[in-house]
Amino acid sequence: MKYFAIYIPDPKTNHGTQSAEQQETMKKFMEDSITRGEYISGGGFLPLADAGVVVRRTDGNTSVIDGPYLESKELIGGFAMLNYSSREAAIDGARRFMEVAGDGECTTYQIMDAPHPDA
Repeated sequence: MKYFAIYIPDPKTNHGTQSAEQQETMKKFMEDSITRGEYISGGGFLPLADAGVVVRRTDGNTSVIDGPYLESKELIGGFAMLNYSSREAAIDGARRFMEVAGDGECTTYQIMDAPHPDA
């Protein structure tokens, strides 16, 4: 089963920089996740100054809002597409990730299986 995970670092304790040791630990974690077949793809986001854009549709009207969003209390640090055999395995994977990533939260969603367009 596929899962989508979002990591939100705790802004009080995680300032977006990692020591060389933390980087090496995360690299090893990622290599192990790839070897186990859990990690499909993902990545981190640029700092707040390079924040993205919101495209919003309301009552048939579309608006575009450029970042950064300084009022945001929860800034997403990164995301991942993952593969696990069960919900429990996905929760365990998130726990293992948080041990490496540090304080914050990881929200994990199961991806709905969709029929292939050629089926």
